[in-house]
Amino acid sequence: MNTSAPLRIAPLENKSDLDRFVKVPAAILGSDPQWISPLLLERKLHLGAKTNPWFEHARWKGWVAYRGDTPVGRISAQIDYLHLERYEDATGFFGMLDAEDNPETFAALIGAAEEWLRSEGVTRVRGPLSLSINDEVGLLVDGFDTPPVFMMGHAKPYYGAHIERCGYTKAKDMLAYMIAPDFPEPKVMGRLLRSSKQPVTVRPLDTKRFDEEMATLRDIFNDAWADNWGFVPFTEAEFKDLGHSLRVLISPELIQIAEVGGKPVAFIAALPNVNEVIRGFKGKLAPFNWVKLLWNLKVRFPKTSRVPLMGVRRSFHNTPLGPGLAFLVIDAVRHHLVARGVQQVELSWILEDNDGMRNIIETIGGRDYKRYRVYEKHLS
Repeated sequence: MNTSAPLRIAPLENKSDLDRFVKVPAAILGSDPQWISPLLLERKLHLGAKTNPWFEHARWKGWVAYRGDTPVGRISAQIDYLHLERYEDATGFFGMLDAEDNPETFAALIGAAEEWLRSEGVTRVRGPLSLSINDEVGLLVDGFDTPPVFMMGHAKPYYGAHIERCGYTKAKDMLAYMIAPDFPEPKVMGRLLRSSKQPVTVRPLDTKRFDEEMATLRDIFNDAWADNWGFVPFTEAEFKDLGHSLRVLISPELIQIAEVGGKPVAFIAALPNVNEVIRGFKGKLAPFNWVKLLWNLKVRFPKTSRVPLMGVRRSFHNTPLGPGLAFLVIDAVRHHLVARGVQQVELSWILEDNDGMRNIIETIGGRDYKRYRVYEKHLS
């Protein structure tokens, strides 16, 4: 690459531009031994208005940075109308930011995103979100020495400094915890559960009532997370789309639902770490890779897993039973993970100031090993 070539920022205008956009991370991060290329087909589907129901309430614009004909960076900018309806804060977002180690490139990409957002009436920018608060959130700022798990981002250490040079400051940090699933059951769990005046039970997802069960999980999640920073609820269409993915990826016993008095009040979902399987695929799903992927997910199963979804209804927050319900669903799913040979489980992401959940995880031996940062900036 000719590093002296002039920099050019080009908006995405066609399918060829989108192809280049999804391949930029390989050019920037490909030399990092910890980076794992996501599946390029999945990334294109994620960015497609016809294939991602998030676009029913949001829109985005993307740019690629070039030196000569060589792509050296990319960025997206997004407006989420559900966020604006909920918060009325004129906030837009940037995401999918990858670029060469050059302050000029970062400044030009971020400047292009800011210019478009400003033209749309945005007065505050947050990011990176790729694309929403319910997708990949934050920039990796600690934990570069281990690979990312499925649906979590990776970056090089210089990213943060270049973003901060553009006037961005920390808005919030998220943590990823790692834990061995064969931890001993904490004695406190039994005491918390015995405090309930109603029977407390836990069960796996009922696949015979799949659509009804997914509606229940969405209701619990949207209620449980409603007071969290930056929360935007899953729509019915988004959670239905998520359900299709879960049905392919996991067995019903990896989704556990806690009930109090026969009413669902908490749940957890554990995913096999797809990244462990697709390392070496280089983002491509050739016929043999399809076979390898399905074999490793359905038969062999990865040695690592991730818990991306978990929630306890707000009516149990700040009550003795609340932590007990969280312990209960974690305990239920981890036995199935151990039976499948899973050795490590990531719980992510956890807000840095969510002391209640952090205490629960640390009580059972979890350690925070990665930190992701969301930045923000007020536009003049």
